Amino acid sequence: MKFYPIGTVVVLKEGTWPLMIYARQQMPKRNSDTTYDYVGCLYPQGYIDKDYIVFFQHKDIDKVLHHGMKSVAEEEMEKLLHIPEGA
Repeated sequence: MKFYPIGTVVVLKEGTWPLMIYARQQMPKRNSDTTYDYVGCLYPQGYIDKDYIVFFQHKDIDKVLHHGMKSVAEEEMEKLLHIPEGA
């Protein structure tokens, strides 16, 4: 699985609002047993507060509305991201 770059805007399956990816491979404090592929915020509003943070998996994405910027730094980061076995 390849991760989408930061800044990618997606709609989740059964979602009604676009989300912008702003972090990858994160564990929320309240559920440290699960590592999520992505963390997003509402688009175009951006980060509002912690109650509007959305943790989600790659398989939950229905549509990609905009791809985030690709750069040398992004390519280097992709090499560092953990790819789960069997993904």
